[in-house]
Amino acid sequence: MANVFEPVVMIIDDTPDNLALLSDTLSEAGYRVLVATDGLSALEQINYLRPDIILLDVMMPEVDGFETCRQLKVNPLTAAIPVLFMTALGELDDLLRGFSEGAVDYIVKPIRPPEVLVRVESHLKQAFNFQRAELALNNSPFAVMTTTQDGRITWLPESGENWLVDYVKLADACPLVQVGGKLPAPLLIWLQHHSLPGEKEGSTNFEANYQGVHFSVKCSVCQHTGEYLLLMEKHSKEWDLESIRNSLSLTFREAEILMWISRGKTNKEMGLILGTSPRTINKHLEHIFEKLGVVSRAAAVSMAMQKTGKFKVETD
Repeated sequence: MANVFEPVVMIIDDTPDNLALLSDTLSEAGYRVLVATDGLSALEQINYLRPDIILLDVMMPEVDGFETCRQLKVNPLTAAIPVLFMTALGELDDLLRGFSEGAVDYIVKPIRPPEVLVRVESHLKQAFNFQRAELALNNSPFAVMTTTQDGRITWLPESGENWLVDYVKLADACPLVQVGGKLPAPLLIWLQHHSLPGEKEGSTNFEANYQGVHFSVKCSVCQHTGEYLLLMEKHSKEWDLESIRNSLSLTFREAEILMWISRGKTNKEMGLILGTSPRTINKHLEHIFEKLGVVSRAAAVSMAMQKTGKFKVETD
């Protein structure tokens, strides 16, 4: 297996022979291997170096594999790490308990190295694809989250959390901004009306304005889960171009372009608005990126929000 970088695999097992076999197998395949002989030491190690995937023995003294997995999954910093249980137990109840604690797969002992490599590679690919998707979402002009019909949050990536924190701050609402919490009352009322029988999907968007900031939400149904996907936007109605220019050491034209980027305009559209060519707009963008030390449009707008404090609500 040829890796551009070395994914980190942690093995948690109190049996020396298993540790040696797995460590040699994974190291030879190009993985960086971390080893722990019990759950407590594994959890301590992860505080210093986060693995990309974990192979976890079920039967260990003191803190067993089930409890170790449970602690990993309740910690937001480690909850997304794929956990594969290793067990010699054949009882269905044990396997089901492993999945209920958050494991994504299991490996039955005795260990077969080719099977381990296939399973590790498969789950790493899924995890990395999920990370790419979340990174793309967090750097897009939109924010997302999912809820149940009664407004309980079931998925809240960083982009959605930031949007919700800003909305709560400006709207003076008091929800629990985390998975399991409820939407703020105005959003909840809108969602419940939106989900009434006979209501056409996407027929009415949520719109609200607080202190010059415009919040909007679109909703669609996730067919397979029955959840609601909320696609959210937030922007200021007015940009103080002179303030942006001074705060970020931009030219006035660069500040204008940054404003139009925040409103979702393409290079061609900005060229028509500003009476210049898309190529010239692209040159201005290169200068903006260089001055702000960013590499994307979304990051440039985010930097403007952070530096000026006008468009993003500070939470401290």
